Amino acid sequence: MKSFDVIILGAGIIGLSLARELRRHSLEVLVLERGEPGREASHAAGGMLAPSGEDIPSSLLPLALTSAQMYPEFVNEVEDESGMKVDLRRQGSITFPSPGEIHHLPPDAASVSPAELRRLEPQIAERTGAYFFSEQSVDPRALTAALQKAARHRGVEIVSGSPVTKVEAEAEARGNDSVRVHSTRAQYAASMVVNCCGAWSSEVFPFSFPVRPVKGQILCVATPQHDFLRHVVRAPEVYLIPRSDGRILIGATVEEAGFDKRVDPATIQKLRQAAVELAPGLAQARMLEAWAGLRPGTPDGLPIMGVTAAAKVFVSTGHYRNGILLAPACARVVGQMVRGRKPDCDLSAFSPARFSA
Repeated sequence: MKSFDVIILGAGIIGLSLARELRRHSLEVLVLERGEPGREASHAAGGMLAPSGEDIPSSLLPLALTSAQMYPEFVNEVEDESGMKVDLRRQGSITFPSPGEIHHLPPDAASVSPAELRRLEPQIAERTGAYFFSEQSVDPRALTAALQKAARHRGVEIVSGSPVTKVEAEAEARGNDSVRVHSTRAQYAASMVVNCCGAWSSEVFPFSFPVRPVKGQILCVATPQHDFLRHVVRAPEVYLIPRSDGRILIGATVEEAGFDKRVDPATIQKLRQAAVELAPGLAQARMLEAWAGLRPGTPDGLPIMGVTAAAKVFVSTGHYRNGILLAPACARVVGQMVRGRKPDCDLSAFSPARFSA
C-alpha cells in the first residue's frame, strides 16, 4: 500500500487549493474525489469575490478580506503553472441593497446617482439606491480546472470516482503513524488526512461533521452585445455576473432540498424574469445553460476548519456561499496547521470542537 504525507478528501476548489499549497512545501499529497474533480459546488458557483456582506459573519471577515487580497497573486500563480486563463475581473460591483444590507456594505461603497448609473451601466433599468464598490469576480469552472492542472503539474496525485467510506485513525494509540482511508475502490495510508468533502462531509465515518447541502439554482445567457454589462450587478431579488467572453450568469436561489440537484424550470424562469426587470435588454438574451449546485452549510453559518478529536485528522469544509472567495486563505492557514505551524489567522471560531457536544 503506497503511503502519502497527506490525503485530502474532496477535489473541489478547497481541496485542490490545499493540495497545491502542501505540494509547494514538498509534501506527498493524494486527493480522493467521490465523483469528478471540481464538478460539485465549485462548478455551480457564480464566482463573486465579495469579502463583505450579509453572508460574511463578523468572525469570518478577517479571513475573507485576507483571501480577497491574495486572489490576484493566487490567480497569477495558478495561470502560470497550468497555462490556462481563469478570467479574474476587477471592474467592481454595483448593488441595490435592501435597507438591512446597507449596514453590510464595504467601507469604499459610494452612492451612485441615476445619471452616474446610466454612464456606468447603460443597460440597467432606471432605479435609485445604487452603490458602487471595488470587488473582484472569477470564473469558478475555469479556476477549478486550472487548479487541477496546476496541482497535477506540481505532482499531486488525484483519484476520481472514489467515494471515501471510512477514516481509521485508531492505530495512533498503538504508536502507528499512519491513518487508513477506505474508499469504495481501495485503501490508502497517510500521515494525515483532511476532510474537504463539502456537502458530503457528514458521510465520512467516523469523522463526520454537521454539514448539510443547501441548493442553489442559476442560469447562464449570452447577449448579442459582447460588453452588455461591465460590472457585477446585485439586487435583493437577483444578481448578474458578466464574464469576459460575453456570457452573463443570473442567480441564485437558496433552497433546503437535501441532495436534490434537479433544475426547476419555473424557478429558472423566475430568475430570468427578475434579471430582465433589472436589465431589460436581457429579454433578447439567448439561454445557454441552467444548473443547480449544493453549497455546504453548517448550523451556525461558519466554516469548520481545524484538527479533529484525532490529532492526525483535519477538516476544512462548510464554507457555504464563500468557498470560491476563501480558497486561497484557507489553503494557506489549513496548510500551516497540517504542517504543524501556527496559522496566520485566528481560527478558533471555526474549530470542529464547537460541535463535539
